[in-house]
Amino acid sequence: MKKRFSEAQIIGFLREADAGVAVQELCRRHGFSDASYYLWRRKFGGLEVSDAKRLKALEQENTRLKKVLAEAVLEQAVTQEVLQKK
Repeated sequence: MKKRFSEAQIIGFLREADAGVAVQELCRRHGFSDASYYLWRRKFGGLEVSDAKRLKALEQENTRLKKVLAEAVLEQAVTQEVLQKK
């Protein structure tokens, strides 16, 4: 899925809405849906750009660690299965 807007742009949109721009007007002006706005508000509300970048880095690290854990658990299960057959 291609993301059209960067974290900095999204935070800018949220700040515009906080400044008093109507959500419908903001969405129409920048070309995204109301649902996207509310999703972004839930995820990025109150964050600065640096915080959003850190959040993205942490999410990527979490995904990598989950993959490593899954591989280790699979390897352990295969090893135990082989040992039980002997």
